Order: sequence, then C-alpha cells, then structure tokens
Amino acid sequence: MPWWQAQHRWQARHRRLSNPRQKGRFPCKPIPLSLSFAAVDWGSRVVSRVAPKLRKAWLGAWRLGTIAAGAGLCAALTIAVPRVAVAETIETALAKAYQNNPQLNAQRAIVRQADEGVPQALSGYRPTISANASVGREYTDTKQQIPPLPPSLPNGISFEAKGLSTPRSVGLNGAQTFLNGNRTANSVRKAESQVSASRETLRMMEQSVLLAAATVYMDMSRDTANLQVQQNNVRVLDRTLQDTRNRFNAGQVTATDVAQAEAQLAAGQATLHAAESILMTTRANYRRIIGVEPAGLAPASPVDRLAPSTLIAAIALGIEANPSVTAALYGVDVAQLQVKIAEGALWPTLTGQYSIQNQYAPQLLTPHLFTNTVALNLSVPIYQGGAEYSAIRLDKEALDQQRLNVDQVRDQARADVVQAWGQLQAAKAQVEAATRENEAAARALTGVRNEAMAGQRTTQDVLNAEQVLVNARQSLIVAQHDRVVASYSLLSAVGRLSVSELHLPVTIYDPQVHYHQVRDSWFGMRTPSGQ
Repeated sequence: MPWWQAQHRWQARHRRLSNPRQKGRFPCKPIPLSLSFAAVDWGSRVVSRVAPKLRKAWLGAWRLGTIAAGAGLCAALTIAVPRVAVAETIETALAKAYQNNPQLNAQRAIVRQADEGVPQALSGYRPTISANASVGREYTDTKQQIPPLPPSLPNGISFEAKGLSTPRSVGLNGAQTFLNGNRTANSVRKAESQVSASRETLRMMEQSVLLAAATVYMDMSRDTANLQVQQNNVRVLDRTLQDTRNRFNAGQVTATDVAQAEAQLAAGQATLHAAESILMTTRANYRRIIGVEPAGLAPASPVDRLAPSTLIAAIALGIEANPSVTAALYGVDVAQLQVKIAEGALWPTLTGQYSIQNQYAPQLLTPHLFTNTVALNLSVPIYQGGAEYSAIRLDKEALDQQRLNVDQVRDQARADVVQAWGQLQAAKAQVEAATRENEAAARALTGVRNEAMAGQRTTQDVLNAEQVLVNARQSLIVAQHDRVVASYSLLSAVGRLSVSELHLPVTIYDPQVHYHQVRDSWFGMRTPSGQ
C-alpha cells in the first residue's frame, strides 16, 4: 500500500476515534493534546519516559495503517502516562489561603479579643459583690473610766481588762453605680465601635491575603510557563548548534557561526538555571501563603467583571467601601466617645452600698457583733488639680487627628483605585500587543530559517530571530500574569475582594458568632472554642 493511502486510512480512523459516537469502536479514549503551562513540571518528568514508546507506536501506525498499530499507540500512552490529578484552580487556592493562612487567623484572634471589650464595658451596669472573712489572735490591755453621773453615780467607775482573744468575722459587701456621668454607656458604645473597627481591619487583612494568594498563584503559573519556554529554547538552540556543526562539516558555514551558536546555547542554559531558581523561590512563597505545595495549577481568568465598569464609579466605590476607609471612620467614633467619657469625670457619681458583717470577739469585752448596713454615696467633683480638664483637651486633639486621618485614608484609597485601574487597562493592551508580537516573531523566525537554508541569512540572524521569539513569549506570559493580578488589585482597591464576591468554595468566617456568644456573659473563664 502506498504511504499516502496508509496516511489517509490512519487519519480517518483518528477522526472516528475523536468522534464521541465512535468511542466503542476503539479500545482507548482520545487524550487532549493541549496542556496548561502549570502542568509543565509533570510533563517534563513524563516526556522522557513516554517519548520512546510513543515514537515507536506512532511510526507503526503511520507505516502499517492498521487498527492493531493504533491500539498499540493507545496502550503505550495508557501505560506510560500516569493518571493526572485534578488541577487546582485559583478559586480553590484562594479558599485554602482564606482558611489556613496564619496571618489571617491571627487577625481573627485579634477581633475576638476586641469582642471582650464589650462585656467588660457592660460590667459597669452590673453590681459588684465580694465576701470577706478574717481570723486572728489579739492581746488587749485596756483601761476604761466612766465619768460621774450624779445622783446615781456620783464618783464614776473605772475598770481594767487584759487578756488574749481570737477575733473572727465573716461578711458580704455589694455596690451598685447609679450615676457616673454616662461614662458606662459611652464606654459600651466605644467598645462596640472598636469591635466594628477591628472587623474592618479583618476585612483589610482578608483582602491582603486573598490578593497575595492570587498574585503568588499567577507568579507560580508565570514562572512555570517561563521555565517551559526556557527549556524549549535550550532544545531549539541545541538543535541549531547541531545543524550549524553539520553545515560547518559540509563547508557551508565558518567556525565563527559555530562559536556563535555555542555562545547562544550557553546563554540559554544560564537563563534556564535562573528560571529554575526563580520557580523554586515562588514555590516556597506559594507554600507560605496558600499553605500547601503547588500541584497542577489550572489557568486563571481575570475578575474585573466584578468591579465597576468606569473609573468614576470605581473611585466612588473605593472611597466608600474600602475597609481602610470604614475602619478610619470607626476610629473617629471611638475618639469622639472617648471625649464624652473624659467629660463624664466632671459629673457627680452616685453609688449604693450594702454590707453585712458578723463578728465574733471583735474586742475583749465584746463577744459578738452583727451589723447590716445600707447606704447611698454621692460624690461631687469640684477640683482635682486640673488633670481631668487636660484629659478632655487631649482627647479632643486625638479626635481632630482621627478626622484628618480619614481624609488621608480616602485620598490613599482614591489613588489606589486610579493606580489599579491604570494597571488593568495597560495590562489589557499589553496582552493584545504581546499576542501580535508572538505571531509576528513566529512568522519572522520561519522566514529567517528558510532564507538561511537558501544562503541569504547567517546563523547569527537565525539565533537573533529565535531570541526575539523567546522574548515575545516571555512578554506574553508576563502580560497575561499582569492582566489577572491587576484585576484582583482593582477588586481589592474598591473593597470587593472577598469570599462572598468571588464565590469561593469555603465556609465564610463570621465574627458576629463569637461576639454574640460573649457579649452578655456574666461569668465563665472558658472561651466559646473550649479553651
């Protein structure tokens, strides 16, 4: 059978193999030919084992054109290629970072600490109760005299007492504050504002961690793809060197051409080793931020669809919903309530006290004494040296500082939105330009190689064209990386980089759960988590 008929028959059987209706007619499922850049690590380890068997089976199918040879190809692939694990997407990676990142978990602990400020402030509404007991040994030497009381006691009476005694007492004391210049109420509102501020700080940390996770995910994909480009470049340069040596042996080129090819190969190998080092560092950063080792990363897509469509809308949302702005606004509330608390020191304080005491042998001549006391204490401050006035002025200055800080944070949030917007637009344009650059560089390389075979181009021209194509591929990889990262940066700048907006497959941490568990706790040392 002529070779073109064998080729035609093999291609026809391959089309039947790829048709889902013909799956039962061939003992092997088709294998996708495109692999993600993130799977290069796995692919580079498998290629060396697959290539010999794949080449042998492929040639058999090409020459013989039989079903048996096609079955041999599928068997070779099935045996030689291990089962690929499920690729990890950027959404699952962000979910793992949200759940496992120690920096984020530490910030959640800080929020739980702030929650305890509310029950501490609420304790000002509640009574304080204490019990006391005492026992001791006492020596008494006393002399008492009763003055004369005519006519029943004209001379008076005097007596002396000496001896040891053991005084004992038990008692119960209680106190309740009724008025204190609204310091308790303002303290409660201040503590609640501090809780809200800590939650906004937690949102800031969540956005920071999610942005860092998305960035390192794309760094890992970029550096893996770059390593693949460098490996392919070294293989191409090695083949170019071999071809140049063959042409040198045939007398078509000079030793200078061979030296140029050798120098270009050495430079490509050095760049390859640098890419391996960069990938190793990125892998360590991925483990630090995400919490697991990277494996089988799937391509990621931008998320600017979740951000406003115009720059004006993005700025308006950024200065309103950015967690740094809302946290600063809660800081103003805290400072304003602190001024009211300081002013409350100028108001009267009314407290109620109750005391019950049972004493045994409190004195040598008194065997038993029982007291039951109820009292109201009113304290009106008049002048305490001016410290309370200084405290009020200090808190007012702190309030002005917080208000100015809000303006500063808003300006920074606006600048971040504008910067992220500009980076995103630039990244979009760079992707389009880099795509056109790759297409043009590939066509140029093909033309230069053909011209070199015809003797119109030198070996250095071919090497330069190959380097231009490598640089174009690197530019496209970087542009695609920057495109995705810039979309996440814009989402973070406007305050929408969250688990709920991204629909990540993870349970959302709700700080209100712990807050309501401890807010009205009157006693108990165990935390809601059981510690």
